[in-house]
Amino acid sequence: MRKNLLTALALAALPTLTVAEDYGDMAQMEILPGWRTATGDHVAGIKITLAPGWITYWRAPGEAGIPPHFRFTSDGPITNITPHWPVPEVFDDAGLMSIGYHDSVIFPLTIDAAQAAGDMAVSGELTIGVCEEICIPVTFTFDTLLPEVGARDASIAAAMADAPISADAANVGSVTCTIQPISDGLRMTSRINVAQVSASEFVVIEPSNPQIWVSQAEVSRIGDTLSATVDMVHPSGQPFAFDRSGVRITILSGNGHAIDLRGCTTD
Repeated sequence: MRKNLLTALALAALPTLTVAEDYGDMAQMEILPGWRTATGDHVAGIKITLAPGWITYWRAPGEAGIPPHFRFTSDGPITNITPHWPVPEVFDDAGLMSIGYHDSVIFPLTIDAAQAAGDMAVSGELTIGVCEEICIPVTFTFDTLLPEVGARDASIAAAMADAPISADAANVGSVTCTIQPISDGLRMTSRINVAQVSASEFVVIEPSNPQIWVSQAEVSRIGDTLSATVDMVHPSGQPFAFDRSGVRITILSGNGHAIDLRGCTTD
């Protein structure tokens, strides 16, 4: 079973346009500088290349994983940088499920920079977990320039396209959530009206409050109704007010198909 090391391992910043950093033979990071769009926004990417046998994690990594953490700074007119998440895989380690990527992954970045002129200087830090028999949190740092003139990068575009589809695109019907209190939090059962596309289905539930711990979902299906039940524990260890409109539900199928659902209603 994987064991988390408690000490983060940092790599030095490299002041180059395309940054390549590595930590031993486990993982390498590269900044893909991308291109400026017609609206003035910039599309870039962070590429992680993993050694054989190693994995890294999605934003909701499962009970054993370490979620990526992005931090960006800039002196330029950048108002927001949004990372995007390609469809992950579900890994089973002796019954302990985790969610992430093997071999390599590109996290596309959408940079709101409509007021920018010329190249943009951006500094950043990315902490990820890389795991084989053990899990190690690794922090990459970088300083880079995003060019005003750059060619469209097919690898970033492909990673952007490899995203979960919306409820409308998947012809999802009703999405309901039943809430009941438990001793240290809440139990939620989601019922989703959606056709089955794979024999294997895994459901991830993310509350709007990231401090809430969520158990692995117990998933079942009857016809076109997919059900997922989780326990949620607030740091207070007590039942709490739950915002149905802010919950995010992702259905991951064994064939690489994924559906991204936002919010649920009462039964």
